Amino acid sequence: MYLAKVVGTVVSTRKDDNLTGNKMLLVKELSDTMEIVGRTEIAVDTVGAGTGETVIISKGSSAKYALGNPTTPVDATIVGIVDSVEINI
Repeated sequence: MYLAKVVGTVVSTRKDDNLTGNKMLLVKELSDTMEIVGRTEIAVDTVGAGTGETVIISKGSSAKYALGNPTTPVDATIVGIVDSVEINI
């Protein structure tokens, strides 16, 4: 899992039946200093996140289970909205 910033939305009128009813968002990974790093990724939203929010991303097989179906074609799922972060470096 990692922290990311929601930077946009994705609209898809045709998609796998297992994804029907799920919102897809564009996210960018955050570094340990809370700076945006890396490339943009699409994540399925399970918690009602919105643009500009910091979220927790689950990847791989864990992302599939977060949606309740291990056969869903998903690589990244938003599983939490972050209220605050405390960093002690």
